[in-house]
Amino acid sequence: MERIPILRLGSHLLVTIQVDMHDRLAMALQDDLTNRIARTGARGVLIDISALEIVDSFIGRVISNISGMSRILDAHTVIVGMQPAVAITLVELGLTLPGVLTALDVDKGMNLLKGMSGGSGEGILDDSEDA
Repeated sequence: MERIPILRLGSHLLVTIQVDMHDRLAMALQDDLTNRIARTGARGVLIDISALEIVDSFIGRVISNISGMSRILDAHTVIVGMQPAVAITLVELGLTLPGVLTALDVDKGMNLLKGMSGGSGEGILDDSEDA
């Protein structure tokens, strides 16, 4: 089964979604990400969805669930790179994504996370083989 890679950047996790999300992949990401937060003690999660052209209500709920689970595990979630069509679709579906912070790009998202956690979040560590 394909998986979306999760990179560790200091005290933060970076997820870059480069493929079309289907329901099974979204659920696997939710499980992988919550397990990784718990294992690493990550303080923030940045999810780059710039490659996604379509987000349906299920994927929207999964993103919202990831944010909620992250908060319970003491990590903030920032979504970056949302395409205008995706934003329009989410609003039309009535999905407000409570607890999900957004930023235009990865740099702004990381700065937001750094400001929230008070740490630098620097230093790329790829421990994805532990997943």
